[in-house]
Amino acid sequence: MIPGMRRRPTLLIVGCGDVGLRVLRELQRRGSAWRVLALTSNPQRRPELRAAGATPLLGNLDDGATLGRLAGLADAVLHLAPPPLQGQRDPRTARLLQALSRRGPPVRLVYMSTTGVYGDCQGQWVSETRPLSPQTDRARRRVDAEQRVRAWARRSGACATLLRVPGIYALDRDGGDPRERVRRGSPSLVPEEDGWTNHIHADDLARIALAALHHGAPMRAYNTADDGQLRTGDHYDRVAELSGLPRPPRITWAQARQQLTPMQLSFWGESRRLQSLRVKGELGVRLAYPTVDAAFSDADG
Repeated sequence: MIPGMRRRPTLLIVGCGDVGLRVLRELQRRGSAWRVLALTSNPQRRPELRAAGATPLLGNLDDGATLGRLAGLADAVLHLAPPPLQGQRDPRTARLLQALSRRGPPVRLVYMSTTGVYGDCQGQWVSETRPLSPQTDRARRRVDAEQRVRAWARRSGACATLLRVPGIYALDRDGGDPRERVRRGSPSLVPEEDGWTNHIHADDLARIALAALHHGAPMRAYNTADDGQLRTGDHYDRVAELSGLPRPPRITWAQARQQLTPMQLSFWGESRRLQSLRVKGELGVRLAYPTVDAAFSDADG
C-alpha cells in the first residue's frame, strides 16, 4: 500500500500483457490490499483479466475520447503500454497523462521504458546517470515518453519512477522464450564482432515493478538488468547448452547485413553492460533469476 493511506488503494495497470499478468499473480501470491484495474482495448480479454484478479476497463490509448473514465480513478498507475510502431513521439503516453490529469491525479506512476534510450555504449558499463543517446526511432519514442512522464510529475506533484528494461525473457513467455531463437537456428555474430547483451526474467521484472510502486524515488530511473554479463552469442550458446540443443551458427557483420532485417541489425548494433545497483540497494529486490542458468535450474526443479 501507499504509505500513510488508510483506505484500500487502487492500482491501474495500463498495458496488462505478459508482465502485467505476472504482476497480478504476484499480488495474489502476497495477498495484496490493492484494488486493481486493468485498461484494455480488447473486450475479449475481460474474462482473462478478471480471472487474474483485475477489474477490466475498456479504453484505447490511440483514442483519447475512450479514456475519460481514468480521471481520478487510481492512486497509483503502472504504465506498461508500448508506444506506436512509427514516429519519434509517444502520443499514447501523452493521451494517458492527459486523462489522468483531469481530476485527482494518482500519487504514484511507474513507467516501464527501455535501456535502448542509452544507445550504443560500445560495451561500456552503464549506470542510470549516463546521458541518453537514442539512435533509433524506437528508442526516441521511449525518450519522449520518459520526458512526458517527468514533466507531468512536476506539474501534478505525483511521484514518477522510470524502469529501464533490457530484453525480457521467461521459459513460459510467449515470444520471449530464448530457446525458440536457438531452435530456429537464428545466428549470432562471430566472437570478435559480438556485443554485450542484457536480460531480465519476466517474473523478476514484475517484482521490480511492484517494488517501484512502493519504494521508487521521485524522478528516479532504475536499470532492471539481471547479473548475467555475456556477449549475445555466448548467451545463446549457454541457452543451447542448458536446453540440450545445437549452438546457433555464427556469422560476420557483413553476412548479417545481407541476412537480417533493419530492426534486427539495430539491436545488434548496440552494446552495453548495465549496472542495476539501484534496484538492489534502493528498491530492495533480490532477484529470483540472477542468471539464465537460474531460470533453467528452476524449470528443472
